[in-house]
Amino acid sequence: MNIIVATTGASGSVFTRELLRALDADPRVARIQFVPSENSLRVLAEELGISGRTGLIEKLLGAPSAKITQHSDSDIGASIASGSYLTSGMIILPCSMGTLGSIANGLADRLIHRAADVTLKERRPLLLCVRETPFNRIHLRNMTLAAEAGAVIFPVIPSFYNKPIDSTEMARQFVFRVLAHLGLPQSEAYVWKPDQ
Repeated sequence: MNIIVATTGASGSVFTRELLRALDADPRVARIQFVPSENSLRVLAEELGISGRTGLIEKLLGAPSAKITQHSDSDIGASIASGSYLTSGMIILPCSMGTLGSIANGLADRLIHRAADVTLKERRPLLLCVRETPFNRIHLRNMTLAAEAGAVIFPVIPSFYNKPIDSTEMARQFVFRVLAHLGLPQSEAYVWKPDQ
């Protein structure tokens, strides 16, 4: 599989890190196209202490990756901006309300927005892991517009029935649910068994 992953300026960098780690470790995934927005770089610095665009993949994973290609959000001519470039889907985690609004309304002046637009027009899976609370009416309308266009609205709502020991485990289990939705179930995913 060839997966596009984008991260935007909403809080939740730990989710981005765990998503990239899971995809990089999955032998079913051959390539990962990673696009951090400019605003996400500030959030990464504040939440994870990771600064700068240079060496970002290695800083997030703790090691280099041969699978991950990093793109600039300003590079509107990147491969993933074209429908002729085959991908298996796109995950935006976390997805800010600004990014959601651009996608929902067909505004594609950044690579993340354009890649999402291409994903929708080619009828490929697009998972928008929105991160905001509370939602105002504009947010709700934009989620409806995006869903009607074919996106899956996948709010960043972690589970607690698996008794996570820390925020990393909480993020990891959420990421496993996202990946299962994309057809990549993970062996370490917690599965609810009510009779236990």
